[in-house]
Amino acid sequence: MNSNADLSTILDRILDTAADNLRIAKTLVQMGLDPNNITYDALFNRLFEIVLANITLANMFALVGAIFFVATLLMQRMVPLRVANMVGCAFFVISCALSGSVATFLLYLLLLPVNAVRLRQLLKLVKKARNATHGDRSMEWLKPFMTERRYRRGDILFRKGDAATEMFLTVTGKFLVKEIGVELPPGRLMGELGFLTPNNRRTATVECIEDGQVLTITYERLFEIYFQNDQQFGYYILVLTSQRLLENNQRLQESVSRLEAALAQEKAARQMAAARGTA
Repeated sequence: MNSNADLSTILDRILDTAADNLRIAKTLVQMGLDPNNITYDALFNRLFEIVLANITLANMFALVGAIFFVATLLMQRMVPLRVANMVGCAFFVISCALSGSVATFLLYLLLLPVNAVRLRQLLKLVKKARNATHGDRSMEWLKPFMTERRYRRGDILFRKGDAATEMFLTVTGKFLVKEIGVELPPGRLMGELGFLTPNNRRTATVECIEDGQVLTITYERLFEIYFQNDQQFGYYILVLTSQRLLENNQRLQESVSRLEAALAQEKAARQMAAARGTA
């Protein structure tokens, strides 16, 4: 009983103190105003005096930094967001240095190189995506995002119809696309079409015919890169897959042409044989 009463008394005192601290009259007194003689002019002048008293070089830098940080919340594109974040961090670093706030100074100082590295990566992706429109389809820029994997002769990387979850880049060795009999040397991309198919299924079977090494990247990671790169990466992948489709189409046309030529030769031979038999 006594413990409950003591607890109730403590809670009542806490509530009374909180209510007392939240009273408008006490707040006005703390601001240096007379609660019994308050006017809008007096309130405005007092607030203006408080603002002027707190205008320091450190606070001005902090204000500009806060404006840039709020701006990052309104941005949808990653590159401008990173730039605004770095500018905001720089202003906060200067503000903390002037005010002597060591912990906050170190925090924003560490955020600067982190944002700089991420910005550099994004700019490299944008540059490679733009170069793709001029014929540069090198995949060197993607290697830092990929993991290494090794295969031996006879290993099947994936089969036609399998669920597709990752893309491959050949580094060493040779790989055979069995359905069309095409060998893939180092530096070729595999599995990119599964990234674009509606049901993410493999469109062919690939077998390792010479021990080699590949680099892999999951489709989930590709989606992350896509959405972090202002959709430039999507155009890059579109160019690569379009090239592969055009190559496959050209290969199909050549096969059809050879087949038509063979049929024409066979037909001509039959006609000649029939003509000789008649003669």
